[in-house]
Amino acid sequence: MKLNTTYISRVFILLCLAAHYACSVGKYIPEDETLFTGAEIKVDSEEEKRALKPVEQELGTLLKPTANSTVLGMRLGLYYHYKAQKEKPGFLNKWLNKKFGEEPVYMSDVNPDRIEELMLNRLDNRGFFYSQVSSEMDSTKKYASLKYTAQLPKPYTLQQWQIDKDSLPIYDEIDLAMSNTKLKAGERFDLELLKYERERIDTHLKSRGYYNFNPDFLIFEADTNRYDNRKFDLFLRLKKGTPQKSIIPYTIDSIAVYPNYSIEQDSLPSPSEVTEENGIYFIQDEEFFKPKRLEPYILFEKGQKYNSETARLTSNRLSALGSYKFVNIRFNETDTTNTNDTGSLNADIFLSPLTKRSIRTELQAVTKSNGFAGPGIAVTYNNRNVFNGGETLSLTGNFAYETQLSGGDNAGLSSIAGGLKADLLLPRLVPFSPSRFNYAVPKTKISLGGDILMRSKLYTLTSFNGSFGYTWNANKFVYHELNPISITYVNLTDTTAEFEEILDNNAFLRSSFEQQFIAGLNYTFTYNELVDQNKDRPIYVSTSLDVAGNTLSLLNGGKSTAFGLEYAQYAKADIDFRYYLKWGKESALISRLYAGWGIPYGNSSTLPFVKQFFSGGPYSVRAFPIRGLGPGTFSSAEDSTSSYFDQSGNLRLEANIEYRFPIWSYLKGAFFIDAGNVWLTNEVEIDETESEETIAFNQQLTTEGKFGSDWMRELGVGVGFGLRVDIQSFVIRFDFASPLQVPYNPEGERLRTPFFDGGSGNLIFNFAIGYPF
Repeated sequence: MKLNTTYISRVFILLCLAAHYACSVGKYIPEDETLFTGAEIKVDSEEEKRALKPVEQELGTLLKPTANSTVLGMRLGLYYHYKAQKEKPGFLNKWLNKKFGEEPVYMSDVNPDRIEELMLNRLDNRGFFYSQVSSEMDSTKKYASLKYTAQLPKPYTLQQWQIDKDSLPIYDEIDLAMSNTKLKAGERFDLELLKYERERIDTHLKSRGYYNFNPDFLIFEADTNRYDNRKFDLFLRLKKGTPQKSIIPYTIDSIAVYPNYSIEQDSLPSPSEVTEENGIYFIQDEEFFKPKRLEPYILFEKGQKYNSETARLTSNRLSALGSYKFVNIRFNETDTTNTNDTGSLNADIFLSPLTKRSIRTELQAVTKSNGFAGPGIAVTYNNRNVFNGGETLSLTGNFAYETQLSGGDNAGLSSIAGGLKADLLLPRLVPFSPSRFNYAVPKTKISLGGDILMRSKLYTLTSFNGSFGYTWNANKFVYHELNPISITYVNLTDTTAEFEEILDNNAFLRSSFEQQFIAGLNYTFTYNELVDQNKDRPIYVSTSLDVAGNTLSLLNGGKSTAFGLEYAQYAKADIDFRYYLKWGKESALISRLYAGWGIPYGNSSTLPFVKQFFSGGPYSVRAFPIRGLGPGTFSSAEDSTSSYFDQSGNLRLEANIEYRFPIWSYLKGAFFIDAGNVWLTNEVEIDETESEETIAFNQQLTTEGKFGSDWMRELGVGVGFGLRVDIQSFVIRFDFASPLQVPYNPEGERLRTPFFDGGSGNLIFNFAIGYPF
């Protein structure tokens, strides 16, 4: 064994050396050039090393250009570039160069004198005056590197600061703004901090009426004359010659709103119809938007001092109404010749509406891992500002047909699905008074809908649902949705003898269909950092709570029925956590954890069918058919008819890891690992009067579907790869997956070799729209 290990090690070393030699770029470097291999910087100072680390990192950003990248000592990007310059490079070399190639960086591209000058300037800005920077080159015939050395003296530190002020009222506001300053005695001189302070003071002044102020009107002056040990005093004042109009506060004299303004028109619309609401004038030829509905979204009032933050929030709120394409707020100065201490502004708000009505049609081609395929269509009609108060009415109709193209005894089974849904979105809290939410406009959502599903040879399922609730953004990342009223009614009809036999044999499935009336409340909280494109490591967390039956139980004095219908009682919660690690332009490693649990109680022994958890398919564990995992180690595959039904449970656990990378233009790739399953946490009720076959089936479902200590061995695990066409966030996804662990196989036979073990289910193809998470 030792001999074999030594032999293998030598072969590996020889292969590495061969690869390094084959990818060597030295032979391609022109005779009159030297390849730049990089630069480093050494900082010498009396300061503590920890205190100098930010300065050293800042100087490191000036080391431009950067050398060509290396992988295990090989400059592959540069190698691909050189290979592509051949007279006949071939398709592969061209493609490698386009995807990974790098232009060579030579010493002739580097200007050490300029970099030294920039470093000295940066050190002066950080308080290290009279520093010294030098550079030294280490070179051979083909390669060269640079080493910079920075000698830093003791920095200048702040002793005290003060405002050099006079009797102007603006100095009182500057003094108030400086009460929160970050300038502290003993801190090193920092030009960037002084710039930050000027911007902060400017923001404060603009919130106190100083419309024409500019941070450039402020100047910090450092005085070192009082000290001989590198200390300084700091004085803040207004620059000489600052315009008079910049040092006086402005109040809003009038507000005019144009609710139906067209950006194509050259002049203001004639005030043929002017309506005043709370001191605000609304000018529109005919009532496009009710003034009393629009006025609450304007946060500034006549007589108030100008506030830039209030103007920004007002613009955000008006844009969030959903009725306007453009929002433009203009402040115009009025004549200030009669006064020297205040100014006045006229505020004009121009609102350009979106197209009032629109229709969107989606044609769908559905193919599922369980062999079902067919066409579908969805049509959505939108009417914005339908009641002249910013309301949006959406009507959506959908129709789909699926048929079993293969599957033995199941061939010929088909389903027809259709539905109609109406959503009314109101940009306010109903029935509460108009809200003054600063960040965003809270909205009331009222929904009504109905669906029908007809499965041939089995049953017809109709459902009606309605909800009343609120949605709002607390800030850039946080979103809330609360539906205090959520009602669903499900009616199972036209059941065939074949389906009734299935229900007779499966007590869990029958009980999940029995309770047809669901009434309760639900709440969803979402924290989403993906909206910030600058974050390299954003997270996404969404959690929801769904509780049904409690209110009905109170109103009915504990009775098990309402309106003659037995209602469901349960509590259900889930959480979805995702972590994104991004690098480069389009590469990312995404990890996801999902957990959900539903507890039936009171009237219910199981969760209603529409509220149960499912696992498997293109948005779940992709190596298994849609809704084809669980519960636990149970599988309905042996029964060709019952395999038509979704397998479900009241507990769901899933984990996913996916690496995404660009391939070419709009084509992206991915490698992924999925794991998950659903389980039962409640016993399946068994009727001892049933047949022995039915009792045995339900006992098997309880035994195999129960969640227990061996749950990790019962996870469905799969690996795969995918291709995605991503055109401006519209994604068509093709994923190929194969099982690594099959929970319903006998214990000891669950692990398998993906893609290579034969048999059905070895390769699952998933077609979907959008990313899985």
